[in-house]
Amino acid sequence: MAQVLEFKLPDLGEGLTEAEIVRWLVQVGDVVAVDQPVVEVETAKASVEVPCPYGGVVTARYGEEGAELPVGAPLLTVAVGEPDGKSTAGSGNVLVGYGTSESPGRRRRVRPVALTGGGASGNGASGARAAVNGTKAASPGVNGTAAAPVSSLPATALPSDGPVPVISPLVRRLAREGGLDLRRLAGSGPDGLILRADVERALRAGAGQGSGRTAEAPVAAMPVQAVASASASASVPGEVRVPLKGIRGAVADKLSRSRREIPDATCWVDADATELMRARAAMNAAGGTKISLVALLARICAAALARFPELNSSVDTEAREIVQHPYVHLGFAAQTERGLVVPVVRDAHTRDAESLTGEFARLTEAARAGTLTPGELTGGTFTLNNYGVFGVDGSTPIVNHPEAAMLGVGRIVPKPWVHEGELAVRQVVQLSLTFDHRVCDGGTAGGFLRYVADCVEQPAVLLRTL
Repeated sequence: MAQVLEFKLPDLGEGLTEAEIVRWLVQVGDVVAVDQPVVEVETAKASVEVPCPYGGVVTARYGEEGAELPVGAPLLTVAVGEPDGKSTAGSGNVLVGYGTSESPGRRRRVRPVALTGGGASGNGASGARAAVNGTKAASPGVNGTAAAPVSSLPATALPSDGPVPVISPLVRRLAREGGLDLRRLAGSGPDGLILRADVERALRAGAGQGSGRTAEAPVAAMPVQAVASASASASVPGEVRVPLKGIRGAVADKLSRSRREIPDATCWVDADATELMRARAAMNAAGGTKISLVALLARICAAALARFPELNSSVDTEAREIVQHPYVHLGFAAQTERGLVVPVVRDAHTRDAESLTGEFARLTEAARAGTLTPGELTGGTFTLNNYGVFGVDGSTPIVNHPEAAMLGVGRIVPKPWVHEGELAVRQVVQLSLTFDHRVCDGGTAGGFLRYVADCVEQPAVLLRTL
């Protein structure tokens, strides 16, 4: 006998709590195999394809392309067979490398009870779900929308104490701005989880009925669209509003946190990079892999961090401790069509120039294709920012939280320079170091930057540490 199993948006790891549906890879009625990718989602870290742990026929999809879903919300349902009484728990490999969970256990079936004024959808795919404390909610249909609106329940629907079944902070904010008591609402998500759609329907229903709101709280009777557009109503004609979500939203949050928590300072120096450019040309003329300039700069950074480990650290604010890392996981800023990302080269201190060149190329290509994994975007201990590719000389970059420092490299251009007592045209670059003043003082930061500049001007200095 076929059994309908629900596949929820899995934990994608790295503290991610929601994801946006980019595109569906299957349609209702399609036959899917175990661990077949069924949907492409975009998180604050990267775009990933999510495989389904069940094999069978897709009976329902929840959410349209562009919709944001919290972790734990239903993605789709699959009708699977259960021959010879074998378990249909699935593979358990929900998303290898993205917070894989154990195989889900069997759930106790609860007979659905219809709500007043709303019924279960007629698709028979999932039926009504059990909410908290035995209350029921209408089940979504094939397209992810409920067959009947979910209205506010009586005050006795949920006890005044106990948890409210809400995961997403956005849902709580919408309810708060709309004056909606979440304890009076039964969710349509799994196990009674209250979703954004439930709050929006309840606010629309309250605006239409008008009886559930008092004259003293007119904002509570407003539909969520009106609340959300309150600030937008004052916009000047022709303004364009871009939502801060996905990578752009993650960048905004991280940079804001860095500015709030890290007392940063910046120092900079001009350096003659002529000898470094000659050394690179000699390496590439010898044949083999072409060594990139950023790989040589990364090698210099690793050597400098070995001399000044204070800058390869982070601050544990709760313990009030500086944590110095025994490894160098080097991040580098990469501009893509989807926004700024910082892929991380693991164990950069153990790699030579050829290995660094290959890893930079691989991660850059993955960044442009949008296929970087969360593990390749996190865990950095120091960042190299080559903003010279944009044709600028200098910058005061924001430290990549929770790291303690970032080296910025400007463009390398011919400039007049005093070399060996004579004025000459040399290849000059501006180097800048932005650092967390909690982990070190200016003397350490200046010593680090001076050593980097010395290696740029005289690459033979690196021979002492090879």
